[in-house]
Amino acid sequence: MAFRLAPTSASEGFRLEAHDSVGSTNALALDHARAGDPGKLWVVSKKQESGRGRRGRVWATPEGNLAATLLVITKAELRLAATLGFVAGLALADALDAVVPKGRIAIGLDGGSEGKNRFELKWPNDVLASGAKLAGILLESAILEGGRFAVAVGIGVNVVAYPEDLPYPATSLHALGAACDAETLFLALSDAWSENARLWDEGRGLAAVRRRWLARAAGLGGEVAVRIDGNVVRGVFETIDEDCRFVIRDDEGSVLTIAAGDVHFGAVASARA
Repeated sequence: MAFRLAPTSASEGFRLEAHDSVGSTNALALDHARAGDPGKLWVVSKKQESGRGRRGRVWATPEGNLAATLLVITKAELRLAATLGFVAGLALADALDAVVPKGRIAIGLDGGSEGKNRFELKWPNDVLASGAKLAGILLESAILEGGRFAVAVGIGVNVVAYPEDLPYPATSLHALGAACDAETLFLALSDAWSENARLWDEGRGLAAVRRRWLARAAGLGGEVAVRIDGNVVRGVFETIDEDCRFVIRDDEGSVLTIAAGDVHFGAVASARA
């Protein structure tokens, strides 16, 4: 099966550029933007040679996994454009719900109970299954003429394989028992993106996006530790604010609002060493 767009996506003017292998789908999308591409372009591949995650970390995409980047050209403030990562998380979670039959994988952070989300969103940019990282999202941007921004919304999903040398648990759809390939997942993702982007509405619908995201949030109400520039702050994950920043309440009862950091749950968050 070849990569293809959902009919809803194609009807809204989205385009598709598919590759067998690329260096980085994000880099390629931004190159297109600088060359004058108008946006609404999906760049996808089942293999990525030089993908990257947040803070310059390597993101491996071996053959059979999904590397997908949507190029968005917008005049929205960069502060609002940054919230497209939350739109991407929702779209991917919706797509996973659509292609993975219920009952095929464990539910939630603790493999939990009926009624919980099977796929959860970890602030700011991960999708979890059974508490393990299944997917990562990376936004990169470039300034264009006329007060416009190019935003590369990069989405990497462990479909057939996952790295095993990480300091946190990871998984893949195949490891969870889900018989889904990258092409099928992308088809659903392109459809789910359209719905969630309409909700976002150039940032005007951010409050609704925030509500939907919180309904899928991993660790909400539990203990967390956030590493910020080498320092660790601990507390209870209370919410994300109107700008989608991470909000915790520490042991003294003070509310802390965090714009960037690495979040850890459970036993890691509780450890005082």
